Amino acid sequence: MFFIPVQYEEPLFRPPGEARSAILQATIGCSWNRCAFCEMYASKKFRAKSLEILKPEIINLAKYFQNTRKVFLADGNAFVLSASKMIPILKEINARFGKLQRISAYALPKDILSKTDEELIEIRKQGLKLLYVGIETGDDELLRLINKGETFKSTREGIQRAHEVGIDTSIMIINGLGGKKYSKQHALHSAEVINYINPKFLSTLTLSMPYGPDHYQKKFNGDYQQQTVRELIEELKLFIEHLTTENTIYRSDHVSNNLILKGTLAKDKERLLSEIDGALKGNF
Repeated sequence: MFFIPVQYEEPLFRPPGEARSAILQATIGCSWNRCAFCEMYASKKFRAKSLEILKPEIINLAKYFQNTRKVFLADGNAFVLSASKMIPILKEINARFGKLQRISAYALPKDILSKTDEELIEIRKQGLKLLYVGIETGDDELLRLINKGETFKSTREGIQRAHEVGIDTSIMIINGLGGKKYSKQHALHSAEVINYINPKFLSTLTLSMPYGPDHYQKKFNGDYQQQTVRELIEELKLFIEHLTTENTIYRSDHVSNNLILKGTLAKDKERLLSEIDGALKGNF
């Protein structure tokens, strides 16, 4: 049994890259929580935790994770917190953790756009250096069908504003999000938005349907037709073929993925496509 220095409200999620991080649950749930594909926070009603409540948790985490270099702010999009609420939390974290190199959080593009440049600069100054943004797709039609609450424009502008003040991003695209009918436009427009924003990290996950395709279809505002594994990999190939981003660290190694891929774009693009072609020669 693992000792946990604070009491979390389950379920608790964090990115794979935050496995060794101290996790501070600054918010509970997701402020949007309406996406057709997501069941992560269905059991939670969103709320923010006050600094008064968070202070003892930060102290306990700092005592237990004395040598940690990273803190991750949970839950679903902790960056929704206003700058006036977030900056005091960041300052308290910095005061308690002696060897900290980075604070990170999940975010929606609209969370970034809601803050002024001055606020974003101060947040970066206080150590929040990385945002994980599940943009899911760059296709406006598909964004509407999954009820994401974002557009190609808001996605591009929000992430570019983070980059302009020195906050890096780790971007997630969901392979198979639109099924057969929307596959091509999903791949092409997702590549287009990635080329615009040129993130430091990029990952592809595969659509997971824990309650089955019929449940997803009820929440999806279009004609969802489930893809075969081969079709999912072909969609992934089309996406990578059209990427022109430079020095982006790419991963397709989530538990949901059918094919494990790792590399740096564009340096490893041809190798990645060759590995995909090799997989397509197999039996799917």
